[in-house]
Amino acid sequence: MRRHLLFLALIIAYLVPAAGKVTAQNNFMDRLNKNNTALLITDPQNDFLKEGGAAYALVKDNLNQLGTVENIDALFRTAKKAGLAVFVSPHTYFPHDAKWKDRGPLQNTMKQISMFLVSNPVTYKNFEGSGADFLDQYKKYVLDGDTTITSPHKIYGPDSNDLVLQLRKQGIQNVIIGGLAANLCTDSHMRELIESGFNVIMVKDAVGAPGADAYQAALTNYALIANAVFSTDEAINLMDKLN
Repeated sequence: MRRHLLFLALIIAYLVPAAGKVTAQNNFMDRLNKNNTALLITDPQNDFLKEGGAAYALVKDNLNQLGTVENIDALFRTAKKAGLAVFVSPHTYFPHDAKWKDRGPLQNTMKQISMFLVSNPVTYKNFEGSGADFLDQYKKYVLDGDTTITSPHKIYGPDSNDLVLQLRKQGIQNVIIGGLAANLCTDSHMRELIESGFNVIMVKDAVGAPGADAYQAALTNYALIANAVFSTDEAINLMDKLN
């Protein structure tokens, strides 16, 4: 048992310093094409990305250091130009979600600050310009009638929405991921998609986290779990070359 633990520790010690670097070591990259590869952006919404948003102050330093807002824009723009399918998995709460009996600490905080709150699930009254709305500069991509906007996820991962169904129905096997928050929803989407049999490429500078420690935790998990970890430039180069 001790030998197994030592071996695992050595593997982690080797991989963690490489967090954020390309980690793909299998041939799935050779099978990528425009028909089986998609871009997924989690939570590209005002509460994270717009000054004054409910959680903007928590992530703004990391956003500015990475150039996240522009990097996500570049991913959207490139994927559209390349003809790739684009998916957005938003985080949204309705008034009936306030009836939940039990919440984790972060979920309690999100409730208290009305993060991602929408008036109702039918009309989305007062949605435009709210914290749950999409960042203005992304709307030309998100609302073009071609992007798949999934049903809302409610905690962190896509277990509670229709993302996996939508991906499978469109023949997607490989998913390039960016978005917010790096160590929470983005990480959870990566994990669920890996568990569901997809190949996942994480874009390390098209994410944002509440501080340096949270960002490093995300990078560590990406390196250990994802099929590959790319920079925005590397992801753009990949998408441009897909046939």
